[in-house]
Amino acid sequence: MSDSGIGYLEELEQVIEQRKGATPEQSYTARLYAAGPARVAQKVGEEGIELAIASVQGDRRRILAEAADLVYHLLVLLRQHDITLADVARELSQRQR
Repeated sequence: MSDSGIGYLEELEQVIEQRKGATPEQSYTARLYAAGPARVAQKVGEEGIELAIASVQGDRRRILAEAADLVYHLLVLLRQHDITLADVARELSQRQR
């Protein structure tokens, strides 16, 4: 795995997809999937709120940590619906036209 950048997010997306099939005891990602779509959506909401609060407080370190948590949980949610980062990028690109 590369250690940073957009390429890493694509690799993380693949890891998340692989962990869909793992047992809940094996990984946090598998536990999220086992808990169902409502739990995954709840985590995205929680992390979004935590990021917003950190932003208002101006705590750069916490903003970074909460942003990472949000991106991870968002990737889990997207993969749960068989949506990729490339799909999201295409959607954003089409909005510019």
